[in-house]
Amino acid sequence: MRLWWVTVQPPARRMGWFPLLLLLTQCSRVPGQRSPLNDFQVLRGTELQHLLHAVGPGPWQEHVADAEECAGRCGSLLDCRAFHYNVSSHGCQLLPWTQYSPYTQLQRSGRCDLFQKKDYVRTCVMDNGVKYRGTVAITTGGLPCQRWNHRFPNDHKYTPTLRNGLEENFCRNPDGDPGGPWCYTTDPAVRFQTCGIKSCREAACVWCNGEEYRGAVDRTESGRECQRWDLQRPHAHPFEPGKFLDKDLDDNYCRNPDGSERPWCYTTDPKVEREFCDLPRCGLEAQPRHEATTLSCFRGKGEGYRGTANTTAAGVPCQRWDAQNPHQHRFAPEKYACKDLRENFCRNPDGSEAPWCFTSRPGMRVAFCYQIRRCADDVRPEDCYHGVGEQYRGLVNRTRKGVPCQHWSTEMPHMPQFTPTSAPHAHLEENFCRNPDRDSHGPWCYTTDPGTPFDYCALRRCDDDQPPSILEPPDQVVFEKCGKRVTRLDQQRSKLRVVGGQPGNSPWTVSLRNRQGQHFCGGSLVKEQWVLTARQCFSSWNVTSSTEDAYGRVRCALRDSWPLWEPVRVTTEAHLPALPMTAGSWREL
Repeated sequence: MRLWWVTVQPPARRMGWFPLLLLLTQCSRVPGQRSPLNDFQVLRGTELQHLLHAVGPGPWQEHVADAEECAGRCGSLLDCRAFHYNVSSHGCQLLPWTQYSPYTQLQRSGRCDLFQKKDYVRTCVMDNGVKYRGTVAITTGGLPCQRWNHRFPNDHKYTPTLRNGLEENFCRNPDGDPGGPWCYTTDPAVRFQTCGIKSCREAACVWCNGEEYRGAVDRTESGRECQRWDLQRPHAHPFEPGKFLDKDLDDNYCRNPDGSERPWCYTTDPKVEREFCDLPRCGLEAQPRHEATTLSCFRGKGEGYRGTANTTAAGVPCQRWDAQNPHQHRFAPEKYACKDLRENFCRNPDGSEAPWCFTSRPGMRVAFCYQIRRCADDVRPEDCYHGVGEQYRGLVNRTRKGVPCQHWSTEMPHMPQFTPTSAPHAHLEENFCRNPDRDSHGPWCYTTDPGTPFDYCALRRCDDDQPPSILEPPDQVVFEKCGKRVTRLDQQRSKLRVVGGQPGNSPWTVSLRNRQGQHFCGGSLVKEQWVLTARQCFSSWNVTSSTEDAYGRVRCALRDSWPLWEPVRVTTEAHLPALPMTAGSWREL
């Protein structure tokens, strides 16, 4: 423990001052692995320019290990307020200004990110605002602040320095006043007055479960500092900002990306992974307008669905939300009052891709309720397609489940088979839905969800268009050997897409479809007229005992057959539906 002697001025004696000696002890910090980036706010793909050419930033410092090293350099300098970081060249450029400095402007950049010190760009204060370096210069009474380097009309003892930040006439708190930043006024009758800058905790409130909270609090309710969302230490996590663009996972601020009870964050304490944040609830006057609810269909991701569907797409009954059997979960109705978790109805309390529920089967925890149709008005009237949508050139850029599309020219999170260069005829612009391979299900896109390589888009067939027959014979495919991948096929291409892709040589892979041609389950062809699929796809079928049958041959092509020697075991989890084979209707699967 070290001892410090400090001379301070009591807030109540600003009319005149006297020295006061206090004995301070340097308290031990909360254990943690703090990153120097925690002191900065980042603007990705942004550059800060100064409009006066005579004023230039510092030179580029090359061969910097990462942005953290650059943050460490800037953080140790009193005259550094921001820095550019070049991701590709690992260059670092220190800046003596921020976006709120005179004669500066933000500009989009393809080469660097902008990091600015929080104390200079935050519009609220942490604690009592001693570190506040914002540009508010008017008091709560509407009086302009006096410049700190002036002694008129109110004389004072403060001398501006880089360390105390007493620049211009901006509100500051050099004496640690509990009321926050203040200033001397330009009114001789009012010596000083507080500026009324809100604390970050009070600046933004939480409504419902706080999924929409976008405040600047970066501490948990126990006082631990939050870990940055774009870092993976001390705690590795799946919530990378680039993969959850709609969650606004900015810096190390409290957020609620997973539909928890309230906003939270990972902590910088290696022993404590995550904690909730202490944030005020919004009053009735501050509550946002309620999302339009639907009863028989869903819009977007279905967070406003309030219908009574209570089974999964496969017909499995849902578990009650207020029950913990057969599946234990955190979605207790009393903790999610605004989510309408009544009975066992399909809902979307956590912002998933569609309404879902816990199922009543012990072996199946959750399932989506895809049998609930998307509302017709959720798709704009002009966004329809003819045929299979090969000529569609609209601007829809979300999947049928509301997931944003990945840009066709990017390789993250999925390596694309089709790009603007490889398929110039398909007009693969930005991240708009297209159909470069004439998929029979219509326009699709690669998604920004790492777990979903691609999906079809929220588009309908135009009213004056006739749907293609699902009995149309496909292209002829000749296999060298049943189930063996031919060497001339592009290995990378063939694994990217399965449903609706080019004909392959795995002839026992089957797409089960309804009368409208819509896919609802997959399966394996085990004989010309028999498909092995999941039990849940046919909820009305019951099995009382396990049986085992061996099917000797599988037809791979019209001109050839190869034996399949693996026996097929039918259990309570498997089912063998018969295909309606009639003369002349055979098609390769």
